[in-house]
Amino acid sequence: MKGQTHSTRSIGALLQQKCDEIATTFVTMEFSRHTNVPEPQGESERSESLQDANYQLSCLAGAISADNPELFVDYVAWAKVLHTQRGVSQQAQLLDLNCLCEALRFELPAESAQTAVGFVRHAIERFPSLPNEVPSFLTAENPHAALADRYLQALMRGDRQMASRLILDAVDSGVPVQDIYLHVFQTALHEIGRLWQTKQISVAREHYCTAATQTIMSQLLPYVSSRARKNGGVVVTTCVEGDLHEIGSRMVADFLEMAGWETYYLGANTPTTSVVAELVERRAHVLGVSASISSDVSAVADLIAAVRTTPQCADIKILVGGYLFNQDRVLWLKLGADGYALDAEAAVAKAGAWLDERQGNRAQNPRWS
Repeated sequence: MKGQTHSTRSIGALLQQKCDEIATTFVTMEFSRHTNVPEPQGESERSESLQDANYQLSCLAGAISADNPELFVDYVAWAKVLHTQRGVSQQAQLLDLNCLCEALRFELPAESAQTAVGFVRHAIERFPSLPNEVPSFLTAENPHAALADRYLQALMRGDRQMASRLILDAVDSGVPVQDIYLHVFQTALHEIGRLWQTKQISVAREHYCTAATQTIMSQLLPYVSSRARKNGGVVVTTCVEGDLHEIGSRMVADFLEMAGWETYYLGANTPTTSVVAELVERRAHVLGVSASISSDVSAVADLIAAVRTTPQCADIKILVGGYLFNQDRVLWLKLGADGYALDAEAAVAKAGAWLDERQGNRAQNPRWS
C-alpha cells in the first residue's frame, strides 16, 4: 500500500475493491460474537449473509467516496427498521456494527481503516435516535390520496386490470399524467417499499407491484408522446451500472417528453460505455442520470468522467437526481455534474433553462449548433 493517498475517494475505492475479503471476515466475526446464534452451516445461508455484508460494505464505500457520513447513517436507519421488524434486537444490531469496525481494522491499512471505522462509529452514535418504523406515505396532503389508495389496493390484490382502469379513467377525466406519476405511482411505490421493509408484504409482492406499474406506465405512452410540440432538445436518461431502481429515471424521461424533448430512456443497470455510445449516436444535449443509494457513488463518478473525456460529448450537460442526491444536495458538485434536480418537475425546469441558453448562444458560438 506504499504511496497510496488517503483521500476519501481512494479509501472508498479500496473498500469496494476489498469488499469480498472484508465481508468474509465480518461474517465470521459476526457469528462468533453472537453466542446464541450458530454460525451458518449451509451454503445458501452463508451466501445470504455474505451478500448482505457486501451490500452494507458497498453502501459504506459509497458514503466514504462522497465524504458524507450521513449517507451511511441513512443506510443504517433503513436497516434498523428492516431488522427490528424482523425481530432482531437493537443490541444485536449494534454488535454487528461493532463487528464491522473490527473487520475493517483487520483488512484495511491503518489510515484507511481509521477513516472507514470513523464513518461506522458515527452511525453507531446516531443509532439510538434513529426511528424503529417508517410512517405511511399515504397522507391526506396528497391531492390524489383517494386514487393512490385505490390504486395501491388493486395492486395488492393482484388486480392489474383494475389498477390500469383506475389510471386510464382518471387521465381520461382530466387528471394530468404528471399528477398520476407524482401523486399516484410515486406515492404507491414508496408505500409498497415501506410495506416490504416492515415485513407486511413479500419481496415477490413488491416486485409484482413494481412490474405492474411499469406496464401501466407503458399504457400511458399515447398521452405522453402527443403532449407537446418538439422543442429541439435531445436527452438521454439512464440508471448507472448496478442500479436496478429504474422507474424514477423513466418518469423523468416521460416528463421531458411531455415538455417537448426527444427522449431516449436506457433503463436500469446500463453499462457506462453503452451510455456514452448512445450519447454520441443520438447527438444528445443532456444526459439525465439517476442513482438510488450510496453504493452508486462510484458508478456515477465513473460515468461522468467517461462523458467528460469523450470529445464528442464536450457540450453535453449532465443532470443528476434520485434518492442518493436528495440525501446529499451538494454531491452533484463533488462528482462534477452540471446540475441536480429534486424531482421530475425540477428536471424539466433545469433542462429547459439549459436548452434556452444553448439556443440563445447558437448564433454566437458554432459549437452549439
